[in-house]
Amino acid sequence: MSGDRAAAEARFEEGGRHLAVGETREAEACFREALGLDPGFAEAHANLGLLLDETGRREEAEQCYRRALALNPCLGKTWSNLGLLLAVQKRFGEAEAAHRRALALSPDSAVARSNLGVLQACRQREDEAERTYRTALALDPSYRPASFNLGCLLLRQGRYEEGWRRFEGRSWYAHLERHLPCPRWRGEPLQGRSIVVGFEAGHGDMIQFCRYVPVLKARGAARIDLICHPALQRLFTTLAGVDTVFPFDAPIPDGGWDFWTPPMSAPYYCRTRLHSIPAAIPYLRADGELLQKWAALLAPAGLFRVGLAWKGNPRFENDADRSLPSLEELAPLGRIGGVRFFSLQKGAGEEEAASPPAGLPVTNLAPGIADFADLAAITAQLDLVVCVDTAVAHLAGALGTPCWVLLPDYMTDWRWLEGRTDSPWYPVGMRLFRQRTMGDWGPVVAGVAASLRRLRGEG
Repeated sequence: MSGDRAAAEARFEEGGRHLAVGETREAEACFREALGLDPGFAEAHANLGLLLDETGRREEAEQCYRRALALNPCLGKTWSNLGLLLAVQKRFGEAEAAHRRALALSPDSAVARSNLGVLQACRQREDEAERTYRTALALDPSYRPASFNLGCLLLRQGRYEEGWRRFEGRSWYAHLERHLPCPRWRGEPLQGRSIVVGFEAGHGDMIQFCRYVPVLKARGAARIDLICHPALQRLFTTLAGVDTVFPFDAPIPDGGWDFWTPPMSAPYYCRTRLHSIPAAIPYLRADGELLQKWAALLAPAGLFRVGLAWKGNPRFENDADRSLPSLEELAPLGRIGGVRFFSLQKGAGEEEAASPPAGLPVTNLAPGIADFADLAAITAQLDLVVCVDTAVAHLAGALGTPCWVLLPDYMTDWRWLEGRTDSPWYPVGMRLFRQRTMGDWGPVVAGVAASLRRLRGEG
């Protein structure tokens, strides 16, 4: 081995150690130094590509992946990583070709098969995706991502019996599991026992699945505490059956419960099916004092009050597809008479409400909204909410406020099921408006406008 190659490998190994602990700047420097010493070091190109990919520099990442594969076409993991990058860019044909190259090199790889299954599911080739996931699990029954991905597919189809079991393959609550010393609840009798419901995923997920607190109470739990995002704490104190609500940024007791459960595991152990979803609406309520506070700002009376939310959390993997490009997309709603629009948008897109599109007068309520308790007090007094797939939809559904949800065609979330215009999770007043073509919101908004006109008696 030449001196340069030995030195390059040493820098490569050091870069790998930095990357493993999240020290991306140091790792990048090491990989680039390795390539300076040996430009033909395929694995260094591959690892640099992975680092660039994970930090959002996709064009550079693709160049690195392709350089690595030109030098060594047998890098199966790099073919998989390239396939994942191309899929994010919706270059589906190229992505599938890359995944199949990875499989050709490693036909027994559960990882490579699961990645291909994700692509097939995103392209709505669900029968193929299911077979691919099941093959991955036959190769490695312990590979949790394949189980989780299959679970999402089955839940989207309403096949809840196996879907919830497979959905247990998710692992994003592991940090909470390390904090809580009590055992996880796996369906044991709760009569006279105490249980804490942990937090997982986003605000909307917590709003949807906090409904299981009263279900657990009905099973005999003597005490139920809940850990949640800070912005949900005040709202969740209105939940029937809850004893104490802890925000996750405050001190949480390290013991004192018989069990703990992630909220999204409750449907599995409660054996929820489509016909048995606990959907007593409302299960959350607005605070009386906050209702009075916001009532004056929602005047004048007599106009039809519609809340708008057009963007979700930009960190969500599918946000570019589920969110509207801008408030401008909803401008056709402004041509409907007798309607007063209110912005419920917080965070991304909030500033657009300060200068809304011509013809769409919007009252911007965001500056006064401190948390979801405020948002609930507003939403409870609206006649309708029009929003994308974000926490606002779940809040309106939990309160029983009529809500029209705009859904993307690409990677529609499993909880909205397939092809339905209603939701069994929110049977009071929720209506789903779905894209027919990926990225085309025009017909969706036109459908919402036509429905609003009919509701207002204009057509």
